[in-house]
Amino acid sequence: MVEAPNGPAPLAIEPTPVPRRIAFEFPDDIDPQWIPGKPELAAMMNGGSLTMPYLEPFLIRTVREVTQLIGDEHLSEQGRVFNIQEQHHYQVHRRFNEMLKAKRYPELAAIERDMQAAYARLAQRPMRTRMAYTAGFESMTLGVTKWLIEQRVALFKDADTRVVSFVLWHMVEETEHKCVAFDIYQAAFGRSLSGYLARAYGVFHGSLQVMWFSMRAYKAMLQHEGLWRQLRSRLRLARHITSFIRHVGPYLLRAALPGHSPRSEKDPQWVLDWIAGHGAAPLDQIPLLDTHSPQIPVPYSQSLAKAA
Repeated sequence: MVEAPNGPAPLAIEPTPVPRRIAFEFPDDIDPQWIPGKPELAAMMNGGSLTMPYLEPFLIRTVREVTQLIGDEHLSEQGRVFNIQEQHHYQVHRRFNEMLKAKRYPELAAIERDMQAAYARLAQRPMRTRMAYTAGFESMTLGVTKWLIEQRVALFKDADTRVVSFVLWHMVEETEHKCVAFDIYQAAFGRSLSGYLARAYGVFHGSLQVMWFSMRAYKAMLQHEGLWRQLRSRLRLARHITSFIRHVGPYLLRAALPGHSPRSEKDPQWVLDWIAGHGAAPLDQIPLLDTHSPQIPVPYSQSLAKAA
């Protein structure tokens, strides 16, 4: 039984995100352990990537369905561009994941089958549950962005620029459309206590399920590498997980509070500089980062200088 939305609620007008189809490539010379000396962190990043071609199509279908029922022109346009961005994301992740399976980790296919079945079951849930899941997961991405951007040098120094650049592009656009899923949920379901409770549950439902599948994937990769049962490897993994929780956890807790809005979360300056730089750069430029730099600056430094 599909739930009917409550009708639109007043929302602040947000700028429309910009869809960017960037031709990231993952040739055969990319090492699946693409972060030198940090196989556990690479496995964590790879595990997160594995979920995207199953999670993001679910988000797209949910946003499309709910915005069609709301009938709000601005939210419909926001949702349309959100969906284009998410489509571009999962298409690139799928290419990256195919490289991982072909080069080293064929066992990931079994986890993909489980994700496909899980999201097929989730698609049968009521509309409010699905939209709360969507808005909930999107709240986690703000914390992930904070972690990856603010700690980019510690995490990605000397890593393969092709992979780091693709990962951080995804995080930039997650920040850019941070309000879309939340606004759509609020317009459709957010004007009652039960609507708030469903949204708060969705914060943890959406985030923890994605984390669970990511954990299954990086465990499989570390087992393949013979690292899972090594104490030193487990300690390194524990440090990365602790860093992730320290950055992401506060975002999830705030997102579950009554009255919270993604608008209250400050965008990292690096993200704002990336967006400004892309707007001034040639359309066919691949935004590759200099991971050997002590700062790993945005890839559009020359464009930004010319614009200034």
